[in-house]
Amino acid sequence: MTSSRTPSLFDPVQAGDLQLANRIVLAPLTRNRSPGAIPGPHAATYYAQRASAGLLITEATAISHQAQGYADVPGLYGTEQLDAWKHVTDAVHHAGGKIVVQLWHVGRISHASLQPQGGAPVAPSAITAKSKTVLIRDGKPEMVETSPPRALKAEELPALVHSYETAARNAVQTAGFDGVEIHAANGYLLDQFLKSGSNQRTDDYGGSIDNRARLLLEVTRAVTGAVGGGRTGIRLSPVTPANDAFDADPQPLFDHVVRQLATLNLAYIHIIEGATGGPRELPDRPFNYDALKAAYREAGGKGAWMVNNGYDKPLAETAVAEGDDLVAFGVPFLANPDLPARLRTGAPLNKPDKATFYGGGAKGYTDYPTLSN
Repeated sequence: MTSSRTPSLFDPVQAGDLQLANRIVLAPLTRNRSPGAIPGPHAATYYAQRASAGLLITEATAISHQAQGYADVPGLYGTEQLDAWKHVTDAVHHAGGKIVVQLWHVGRISHASLQPQGGAPVAPSAITAKSKTVLIRDGKPEMVETSPPRALKAEELPALVHSYETAARNAVQTAGFDGVEIHAANGYLLDQFLKSGSNQRTDDYGGSIDNRARLLLEVTRAVTGAVGGGRTGIRLSPVTPANDAFDADPQPLFDHVVRQLATLNLAYIHIIEGATGGPRELPDRPFNYDALKAAYREAGGKGAWMVNNGYDKPLAETAVAEGDDLVAFGVPFLANPDLPARLRTGAPLNKPDKATFYGGGAKGYTDYPTLSN
């Protein structure tokens, strides 16, 4: 006999091959504490402290040197990087948690000083983003304008796809991650190819919806071929204006994307609702998220549906009760390593120290108190 009980935020759930203890997810949160693209000595502590979440998604992690866009963010393309991440995954698993790494290529959201040989960042088209990135100067983070990009040549794209595949395989087989999340959101490279505001190509990767979605789908097929669909998630942000992202007609574009993704047996689809880190509703960019989920389910998609942006306990409980499978929490998790326990008991939340969000050491990273200390 099946139960008619309404699902709870604290119930276990299956996401592809990942059996998760609850439906609370640590959202990927950039912390700029990885000089040399190597996760720092406190990273294992930071993630292990938050292992009571059903799933941890790491900060965005560059798949190659070319993929770097911000100072002191981690990578997956060197032995030292993979070894450092193995310390992190071991600590999380010892604490009973599950962790996936977010595969990142920033595309045009970069600065020449961060690129190999000081070259131009790459993009679908040579259109400079109206955005900024972060450099570390005199030990302090500094916002600077992004550098003008160059358009990727079609013959470069197979190697780019392969870099995602290699990073995913190394993440799971060498660094010990439980899976990977493809970052296709927030105005970074795959999102740049998707959206008309940044993609003005006239070849097979531009123009029509099918063409603009081509690279994302090639990457996703390559990654699932390397680690399995059940260990692969993907993050999408249909209408966020982050990093100068814009599409003239996002609903049919993203409905098409999720229908195609439905055939790949992914672990989960991670949707940012509204503006990343900002309003959940954008009157000038209307979007029907229920229709998006319906398009995915109607196409046979069985992956867990993860929602993100501005969730608190009441909103999260409503989302799960109404059929969403997972809820990602960002800023609340920065200051509350035991966030699941606080949500369960109704305990007050620590206030985050915004001055320590980016860069620095243990302060504002691993020193927030828990209910037990």
